Amino acid sequence: MTNSPKIQVTNVAGREVISCLPSQSTTKTPLLFVHGAFAGGWMWLDTFLPWFAQAGYPCHAVSLRGHGGSTDRERIDWLSVADYVEDVQVVVDWLGVEPALIGHSMGGFVVQKYLERYSAPAAVLLCAVPPQGLAASQFHMLLQKPGLLLELNNVMGGGMVSLEAVRESLFAQPVTDEVLEAFRTHMQVESQRAIWDMTMFNLPLLPFCQRPPLFIVGAEHDVMVPAFLVQTCAHTYGVTAHIFKGMGHAVTHEKDWPLVAATLKDWLDETLAS
Repeated sequence: MTNSPKIQVTNVAGREVISCLPSQSTTKTPLLFVHGAFAGGWMWLDTFLPWFAQAGYPCHAVSLRGHGGSTDRERIDWLSVADYVEDVQVVVDWLGVEPALIGHSMGGFVVQKYLERYSAPAAVLLCAVPPQGLAASQFHMLLQKPGLLLELNNVMGGGMVSLEAVRESLFAQPVTDEVLEAFRTHMQVESQRAIWDMTMFNLPLLPFCQRPPLFIVGAEHDVMVPAFLVQTCAHTYGVTAHIFKGMGHAVTHEKDWPLVAATLKDWLDETLAS
């Protein structure tokens, strides 16, 4: 691996793009990371971006409109999944070369919708909302953890959740209060319209979806997108899901996140070289 990746932030037609580039020139396919709900491009900055850049991959993380440092924070409730797909497409055009796409949670759903209209050399879905939508996940949480669901819904109204709620919703492995506080500080309102899109109004049209090489990842103790829904997602696309034992929804920040990154790298190395 190379050392000292270079980090830069660019405004691409109102979309914040955080780039982490290898210190040496490379011919590897760039990676474009798409964050989940309540988050932004920031979620990749401390872990996956520098890790993959050190492995020689040019890495870019988009903050979808209304998130992070992108525009339209004041009208986020009017933004749709189709708007988020457009954000990804604008950044891909800016890159000038098709990147491999890596989407977490809602970002994985956005990647699936992107593939209805556009191609990609490969795609990774991390604890992604499945093509069947959010309804099963919401119902599962209502039955298993109704108090947590209620507290997370406070974020939709601009409220702040407790550190314990952040821990319970995202982590299964030991995590420091500092990491929890960083997540809580960055968490933000999500678009109600996008949530409804993912629930029932704009699910992936599977007959129209491009089918690039696809790697689907889940976590054994994920309470947001349970492992059985990740298995359903993988079955729908005709691939085998890789479920990480002992982890929660934040596979990008669990104590053993380097294991997740190394597994993805092995798959990307093999897939993008063929």
